Amino acid sequence: MLTTTLAFLFTLAVLIVVHEWGHYRVAVACGIKVLRFSVGFGRPIWRRQVGETEWVVGSLPLGGYVRMLDEREGAVNPSERHRAFNQRPLWQRSAVVAAGPLANLLLAVLLYAASFWIGTQEPQALLATPSSGSLAERAGMRAGDRAQAVRVYSPGAAVTAADWVPVHSLTDLRWHLTRAALDGDDVELELAGLTGGHRLVKLPLSSLEAGDADARLMRRIGVGSPFSEPLLGEIVSGGAAQRAGLQRGDRVLRIDGQPVADAAALRMAIRASARPQGAQVQQWQLQRGANLLEVQVRPEVVDEGGERFGRILAGVGGPVQMQQVQLGGFEGLERALWRTWEMSTLTLKMFGRMLIGEASLRNISGPLTIADFAGQSVELGLAYYLGFLAVVSVSLGVLNLLPLPMLDGGHLLYHLFEAVTRRPIPEIWLDRLQRGGLAVILMMMSLALYNDVARLLGLH
Repeated sequence: MLTTTLAFLFTLAVLIVVHEWGHYRVAVACGIKVLRFSVGFGRPIWRRQVGETEWVVGSLPLGGYVRMLDEREGAVNPSERHRAFNQRPLWQRSAVVAAGPLANLLLAVLLYAASFWIGTQEPQALLATPSSGSLAERAGMRAGDRAQAVRVYSPGAAVTAADWVPVHSLTDLRWHLTRAALDGDDVELELAGLTGGHRLVKLPLSSLEAGDADARLMRRIGVGSPFSEPLLGEIVSGGAAQRAGLQRGDRVLRIDGQPVADAAALRMAIRASARPQGAQVQQWQLQRGANLLEVQVRPEVVDEGGERFGRILAGVGGPVQMQQVQLGGFEGLERALWRTWEMSTLTLKMFGRMLIGEASLRNISGPLTIADFAGQSVELGLAYYLGFLAVVSVSLGVLNLLPLPMLDGGHLLYHLFEAVTRRPIPEIWLDRLQRGGLAVILMMMSLALYNDVARLLGLH
């Protein structure tokens, strides 16, 4: 809990300071007087006057603001009128507003680059048995196939050899597949089999209704967990595995005469044992040391969310083969730029899909989810935490560019109106838009908090 709390507070502090620093630096560069730089809202718990700017830390660390000299907010000394925000040229005001989100996007590039330069331990691009009925199964992909390169293309578009991109890890492959599915593109994979040889397979991801970037999408594609051997781990006391005499380290060779290629196939066979009248008794062939054993196993039937499946209360799967993924200076920076661009466009597309009902509103996350992931990424290591910071920084930058009143994007929309009509929005309309924007933001925050609580309670 302490690690999660500290990681969450540090995450907020970094992202807020960078965002507001963008506003502040451009305002100063444009000659605008900055009265206050605040990290957090509410009662100040720390403050210091440096020159003409008051630096403040508020008691509620869920945002921040830069307060500038502005005739719309109070009387301004005539000698300083030229330094008021509302008196500056339109392009300068727009630059000040846009600087905050752009600072977050620039920070994301640097964070991604640092994460790539440090390197992370990721599962090798070894594929597990595809889920039943998935695109990968229909394409003939098998357990142990190694993905070496991927090519993403629009249906019917011409492709070239230059379109191939190397696959660095299973995480990298899942990212390409997720983006392609959400964009309605198809994918071609270059695979190397366990027994050697290379082949190409096509995954028509454009045929999927990819409303959500979640585990269900990966199951429909058929690329889920990484490849691992069909070994048994810890045996839970009183469970079906213990009653059948199974032991830790047993290798499952066959179930009801069918070969078990890997841990994913073993898990699917166990889950498929559920029947309306109870679990089906399965005949397992095991290798225990140098001995071959025949064992009868009756999994327990579990009903969760209307879905019935079998389980044996034992760990399933051997160690996953990992590799260090680390990029050089220029390659890491180039990939960081692309990843920031891809995350930005993906975020915008998900917002658009949620707006028209093609994606679930459960995709909206709030502070509890951010805190949870912050703590988890810190425990994994610096590179993972930097990558997490980059994701949240992109989300914050893109969110603030949405054309909603109260957000930076809303102010830019006001400036666009002023540029076209040559006059600012009337005060009465500005007040109404601000009130409406506040209501929308409060609804989004409430929904995000609801989703957070629902995830913690296992309702999503």
